[in-house]
Amino acid sequence: MERRTIGATALDVGAIGLGCMPMSWAYSRSEQRGDRSLRTVHAALDAGVSLLDTADMYGPFTNELLVGRVLKERRSEAFVSTKCGLLVGDGGERRHVVANGRPGYVRRACDASLRRLQTDVIDLYQLHRADPEVPVEETWGAMAELVSAGKVRALGLCAVGARPVRRGADLYEGTIRQLDRIQQVFPVAAVEAELSVWSQEALVRLLPWCAARGVGFLAAMPLGNGFLTGTLTPGGGFEPDDPRARHPRFTAEMMAANQPIVAGLRRVAARHGEDVTPAQVALAWTLGLGRHVVPVPGAKRERWAVENARAAALRLTAEDLAEIAALPAPRGSWD
Repeated sequence: MERRTIGATALDVGAIGLGCMPMSWAYSRSEQRGDRSLRTVHAALDAGVSLLDTADMYGPFTNELLVGRVLKERRSEAFVSTKCGLLVGDGGERRHVVANGRPGYVRRACDASLRRLQTDVIDLYQLHRADPEVPVEETWGAMAELVSAGKVRALGLCAVGARPVRRGADLYEGTIRQLDRIQQVFPVAAVEAELSVWSQEALVRLLPWCAARGVGFLAAMPLGNGFLTGTLTPGGGFEPDDPRARHPRFTAEMMAANQPIVAGLRRVAARHGEDVTPAQVALAWTLGLGRHVVPVPGAKRERWAVENARAAALRLTAEDLAEIAALPAPRGSWD
């Protein structure tokens, strides 16, 4: 697989990563099976994927434990990214999640992640969410100490789930303010945020901010939470704990209304051969946004992990890109 470098320290990763969250957090929990998930991670590594993206809150903790079982055998082949800063409480059907950015907690969280991941160093340690009760510089400073201690190689900020700071503002205005502040404390190596054919808000300011500063961009949900794969049926329904069951874009009406987007990706895929899928086209589009961009699609099955990895070899033409640019805007709000 093509390799890419992210951050000023030129961290080397495969062009496409693997989002491990669906294996043990949200998204059809009845389909979450440990042995199958292990096979999926191994298959991704075999296909040239190196970046494995996880977090201590996924499970909580079980996702890191799963990744750790793989790292114990294949640490030299993997680039591990995990996150801290969010705690999961008991909230019944919808779990209660709170931020914790206190320096002492960050240090303890890192040590716990290292144990679960069965490794001596975390390649990329991300702040999952800033704590409104703690100046973000304090949290970031504690994370920087972990780099000095040799427990972490580089630091990143996760902006998945960002919200506008005021009505009508750019979605990532608040994120960019945070980035400007923490960049003064210790270099930001990567930013993780949602970016896909049907969710392009990061193109306005966040992606250019990263490009101008040599910061890597991890494109989360590059397949539109599964919609851009073309495998979801409008009205098919989701399990109660699946976040898509509550998203306006995943109502039967909105999924039907947004089918022209998938149809367009299918047309582009057909020009490249019978085995090319809409998902691969969506990933190739994301890869084309810059050499500092690494899409991180989630997968629970070997088949999807391998299919996603093969998208790194797909080269879209000017005609393809023009057709994708002309697709209708997605219908329905994202919140």
